[in-house]
Amino acid sequence: MAWQSLIVDTDAQHAELLGDALLEGGALSVDLLDADADTPDEEPIFGEPGEPAPGLWRHNRVCALFDADADATGILQKAASAIGLAPAPAYRLESLPNNDWVRLTQSQFEPIQISRRLWIVPSWHEPSDSSAINIMLDPGLAFGTGSHPTTRLCLRWLDEHMQESLSVLDYGCGSGILAIAALKLGASAATGVDLDNQAVASSQDNARANCVENAMFFLPDAAPKKKYDLVIANILTNPLRLLAPLLADATKTGGQIVLSGILEAQAEDLMNLYRQWFEFDAPVFEEGWSRLCGRKR
Repeated sequence: MAWQSLIVDTDAQHAELLGDALLEGGALSVDLLDADADTPDEEPIFGEPGEPAPGLWRHNRVCALFDADADATGILQKAASAIGLAPAPAYRLESLPNNDWVRLTQSQFEPIQISRRLWIVPSWHEPSDSSAINIMLDPGLAFGTGSHPTTRLCLRWLDEHMQESLSVLDYGCGSGILAIAALKLGASAATGVDLDNQAVASSQDNARANCVENAMFFLPDAAPKKKYDLVIANILTNPLRLLAPLLADATKTGGQIVLSGILEAQAEDLMNLYRQWFEFDAPVFEEGWSRLCGRKR
């Protein structure tokens, strides 16, 4: 079965109303995108937690999916009239062939080599190097598949510095990738904490899939109150500011902290905040992101 995609450009005032009206008219799904994406006029509309995020883009692209035999043009005209958008905006229709969408999606994710001996491997792939340390991890709802620079920076640090028998706290664990990597690299136990129930569940599933022991994952209020040899937090700068006392208190004297999710321009300010507890090495940068590493006094 084939589908058709109706594509309409409109302003921020009408984008969501038009999308809702198209859904009421029979659209199977509706996406809102930046009509200026991949141009100099592209607008980021995301912000860090605690910062107000803008609304929609100035120029919005409404993409509505319909069955192949649906009267998409007629539905658009009725939808535009219903929200007071007259005349109906210009549009185009594209045909979407029937595909094996699962296989097509899987083909976009290949094994990722983090270092000489550390790989991230989707479950539908055979490891490229069976003698390497392979973390089996599928893209999912929780953040952290090894493809983002901040995750790679943390994984490389673990690969280079992880010592046997250390206890690890992964705060903001996402998929659990850092806790799992730490255990595969020799940690004695790893605790993951995340605000999102889905992240906690995904981390537990991923730990089981990788056959690692001594991995526990919690929501913040349920997490054990203890100190760790290594605390690692790959989040964002604003949460890291707010969490500074908590993360410092969770680190043993003489223990280490690794922080990432920090834009390069924000690294010095964040180090200055944490220097009341830690002595820092020089930051490491990749693609505009930074990783900080310090040892607690």
